[in-house]
Amino acid sequence: MKQASSPPFGKFEAKIFMTKHIFVTGGVVSSLGKGLTSASIGMLLERRGLTVRMQKLDPYINVDPGTMSPYQHGEVYVLDDGSETDLDLGHYERFTNSPLTRQSNYTTGQIYLSVIEKERRGEFLGKTVQVIPHITNEIKQCIKGIGGDGVDVVITEIGGTVGDIESQPFLEAIRQFAHEFGKENCLFIHLTLVPWLKVAGELKTKPTQHSVGQLRQIGIQPDILICRTERELPNEERAKISLFCNLPQEAVIEERDKDFSIYEVPLSLVEDGLDELCAKRLGLPSATPEIDDWRDLLHRLRNPEAEISIAVVGKYAEHKDAYKSIYEAIDHAGMANHIQIRIGRIRAEAVEREGPERVLAGYDGVLVPGGFGERGIEGKVEAIRWARERKIPFLGICLGMQCAVIEFARNVVGLDGAHSTEFDKNSQHPVIALMDEQQNIVDKGGTMRLGAQIADVKPGTTAMECYQENTISERHRHRWEFNNTYRQQLEASGLVIAATSKNDSLVEIVEVADHPWFVAVQYHPEFKSKPTCSHKLFSGFVKAAAKRISQSQFSPTA
Repeated sequence: MKQASSPPFGKFEAKIFMTKHIFVTGGVVSSLGKGLTSASIGMLLERRGLTVRMQKLDPYINVDPGTMSPYQHGEVYVLDDGSETDLDLGHYERFTNSPLTRQSNYTTGQIYLSVIEKERRGEFLGKTVQVIPHITNEIKQCIKGIGGDGVDVVITEIGGTVGDIESQPFLEAIRQFAHEFGKENCLFIHLTLVPWLKVAGELKTKPTQHSVGQLRQIGIQPDILICRTERELPNEERAKISLFCNLPQEAVIEERDKDFSIYEVPLSLVEDGLDELCAKRLGLPSATPEIDDWRDLLHRLRNPEAEISIAVVGKYAEHKDAYKSIYEAIDHAGMANHIQIRIGRIRAEAVEREGPERVLAGYDGVLVPGGFGERGIEGKVEAIRWARERKIPFLGICLGMQCAVIEFARNVVGLDGAHSTEFDKNSQHPVIALMDEQQNIVDKGGTMRLGAQIADVKPGTTAMECYQENTISERHRHRWEFNNTYRQQLEASGLVIAATSKNDSLVEIVEVADHPWFVAVQYHPEFKSKPTCSHKLFSGFVKAAAKRISQSQFSPTA
């Protein structure tokens, strides 16, 4: 659909030519799953033949989440263009085909920084710079910028919870946006909580009423309410919410907790007719979403042909969101191979204290993910040694690769004290060192080697067996790298350099020659895995773990 800035033929023509906008807000409590719900809506509209763009507006003052602890914000999701973004953008990419760029995630910090820079350049002609209109105008420009020619629908998720002081400029901006752009071109979806009180034995709608009331006080009337709940939402309660929140009962959608898989969410929303409600409200063409492949992947998830266990040994193992994309990519590989996977979230420090034999015994594969900081490093190194010596399939990612190189240098090559200069600046054998381009960098935010980078894969390697491509593009996020000073020495002892950057200067993949499946990569393959298209490395890793079980079952010594 084409966009017209000022349609001359009234509202009907505006419906034909203008990009439609859906705004998703959240109320009552945080962590209700706005990102997952937004991604599901985007997927359903795409499956109806529409072109969709996804966007997240975050109310925190950090310019981006790149310098934030995973305990604060979960994983940092990196895009092809090098943007460090909110983890919800991972949901957007896994569920939809919407291309994501730095326009897909804005924070309060970015908004204010842009406005202040304009003020410093004198662009406001001496005016007093205020939240309204200058900050809200900047937010509206960010929303407009992601739409345009060829885009049918933009879905913008507002981070935070209605009532939070930091969210107010964003809510005011979308109120203004609908007023200026035309309410017929904008749809407000509010995600809220309907809690079950065990003592009373009933669902309570009052928190939802209060949350909607706060929205209405600032001029936003939700068109659709999606109610998160543990129990079925009876018609009586829907009618009550409809009455007090001033919207049709059919627009009160139940979104019950999904115990089995998050990938059930789109199907439950289809059953409740959410996609059709959105289409009718925005004047979009009527259509049936094509979701047979989605039903098929859930069937495979429910009916596995085998079961394996994978240990993820990390610094933040107890915090699920810290490795969100890792866990999802493992699940995708399980679906692709008809295998149910039990994931063990293992703290690296537990391996240090108790030893890998006790902590990792019984697992069919070991994965060491990325991260920063010295805590747990020796536990990761010991976990890798255990997997290498016992021929257990191993996948190392980013810091996991660096730890694999450290382990190999110490225990195979015999370089005592081999380490990374990130953790030991005076190491006698710095097999991992700061990249040359990082030497004089002072600012920490947005200055790493970030985004999509090209690499050449060597024939005859496990990586080539997985990728079946000579050239690959993967997303990076690191400052330290394999130290090429030790390259020849490590290769002579059996470390395989399976892929390098285009100029052969950076090592991208290492393998161990006498191991059935040992692959460690400098990049983050988890960011490019989808439930409908498992990443090839994760799929190969899971296959190798399943093969090990199969072989042990028929071994005379089993």
